[in-house]
Amino acid sequence: MLDEVRVGVPAARLRPVVGGYLGYREHVPAGVASARATPPLVRHEAAGAFVVLILGWGAPLDVLNPRSAAHSAYRMDSFVAGPYDGYCTTSTAGAGAGVELLLTPPAARRVLGMPLGELANRAVAVGGLPDPWLDRLRARLAGAADWPHRFALLDAALDARLADAEPVDPHLGRAWDLLTGSAGRIGIGALADELGWSRRHLAARFHRELGLGPKTTARLLRFQRAYAALGRQGAVPAAPAPPGRPGPVDGRPGPGDSWAELAVRWGYYDQSHLIREFREFTGTTPAALGRPGSHSSNPGRAPAGTLDA
Repeated sequence: MLDEVRVGVPAARLRPVVGGYLGYREHVPAGVASARATPPLVRHEAAGAFVVLILGWGAPLDVLNPRSAAHSAYRMDSFVAGPYDGYCTTSTAGAGAGVELLLTPPAARRVLGMPLGELANRAVAVGGLPDPWLDRLRARLAGAADWPHRFALLDAALDARLADAEPVDPHLGRAWDLLTGSAGRIGIGALADELGWSRRHLAARFHRELGLGPKTTARLLRFQRAYAALGRQGAVPAAPAPPGRPGPVDGRPGPGDSWAELAVRWGYYDQSHLIREFREFTGTTPAALGRPGSHSSNPGRAPAGTLDA
């Protein structure tokens, strides 16, 4: 049972690339004889164009990719995952604690020091990464006195890694900025022309270094904006919204809005297109995500109105 949650705000210099710190603590409910007897806590996690880092201590988790057993991972207390272009499931039982943070792909490429193509649609235990610095950080977090000290340790560690890391290819950085600045609405042909690359070269480099192809990333950025507009959380801020462009949660549903109207507002062709994308990225419909008891692990529900599709 989750009995403690602490939200930490990264240092100002990190906020454009780190989606906050979430500290958590779980315990075995009273009356349960052992962690082994505890029913597992299962969560469905939506797809996203970001990288998830869990640094935990205590009960391990399983991360299950329903599309690929080979990309599933088991019995991990600390791991890095994503980006994902489909939903996955996590399962854990027993007592534990840890910190979750989300990184943009360009920041994760630098922090982790590895091409994100090696992490796309899979979770990898921190102890299995080539550089052991995250495993050492996990031990320091576990031994820290309280959450403010843990969040300060994360600030310092991320600052140090970003200061020492090689920069991302400027073309890829520019591509990421254009995709996020347009909420995924820029065409891939226009994106390639802007960079002076062929579409094939752009797709190959983007996929290798940042995890997914630019077209899939554009779809996920559009989805994340719609997901946030429904009151959902879980996406790292891609970047501060440029002047005149909508922020990540603009376009929230209001009384009287129909799904067809919202689909167009969020950049979809029509209601059917919106529903297909949500099914692929969450395993359910946008209307279902707004109902009490939604299967998604991220809290929140759609505002009241005529949304009933």
